[in-house]
Amino acid sequence: MSVATNFQTFNDSLTISSSTRSTYSTRYLAICRRLNLDFWGYDLTSGGRYIGSYGRNTANSWVSDIDMLFELPWSTYTTYNNYITNGQSALLQAVKNSIATTYSSTNLKGDGQIVSVSFSDNTKFEVLPVFKNTDGSYTYADSNGGGSWEKTNPVPEIEYIAGGDILCNSNLRRLCRMARSWKHFNNVPIKGLLIDTLAYRFLTNWSNRDKSYLYYDWMSRDFFQYLKNQDKDQTIWYAIGSLQNIYNSENFRYKATIAYNKSLEAIQYQSDNMEWSSKQKWREIYGYRFPD
Repeated sequence: MSVATNFQTFNDSLTISSSTRSTYSTRYLAICRRLNLDFWGYDLTSGGRYIGSYGRNTANSWVSDIDMLFELPWSTYTTYNNYITNGQSALLQAVKNSIATTYSSTNLKGDGQIVSVSFSDNTKFEVLPVFKNTDGSYTYADSNGGGSWEKTNPVPEIEYIAGGDILCNSNLRRLCRMARSWKHFNNVPIKGLLIDTLAYRFLTNWSNRDKSYLYYDWMSRDFFQYLKNQDKDQTIWYAIGSLQNIYNSENFRYKATIAYNKSLEAIQYQSDNMEWSSKQKWREIYGYRFPD
């Protein structure tokens, strides 16, 4: 098979199936309905939003954690903000108890900022209760350290990835999914939002951003080069769109260097008509779903 066919087959394997998305949607809507009933008094499924890699549509088919937020009324904020101690923890418990009304047999836990809802198929929904601010950002509860209110702004991140994907001929989200496969199979210590941020900054400035699968060997090579050349002392990056801090102190550059060198070998093998050897190198980088 050609380079284009190999990478297209690989990317098809990373796409989340429609049946899986349907399962996620059923659970998401059930959570929204329950929280609407208990906190708003309405039998509706509105008020939620997918966030994280699933919300940015950069998750691949290995995704197990589905991040979502749900907007609560500001009167609820006032109630829990008036607690003498850690109203944030009490809020998370109230949200957990609400969801348990619908999903009583699942494993639920209030954990720092989110309510974790674990299902028997090893999928976990991480529900972030929020209060919407006038600037479009959200206030959320952090129960750690005695409790505090923090801000997050995931919507511009979602919008930037969507816009970047259009600008780059649908290559951006595919690169993000491939990079997650590399992270998964090589245990790379890099956060998902940092993958998406660096992929966006790399690809929107890459000279072949408008090409397709035939250029994915070069795209991989050049992206790993971009990763390995990140400032060795840098531990904080600014997320695309929101400019929120991404703290990533662990060194992902070493494994990016290994991947870069292997990509050079894979490209050379392909040039020498040694296709099987080339594919084995890509499998060392991206894992067993890359065609054998």
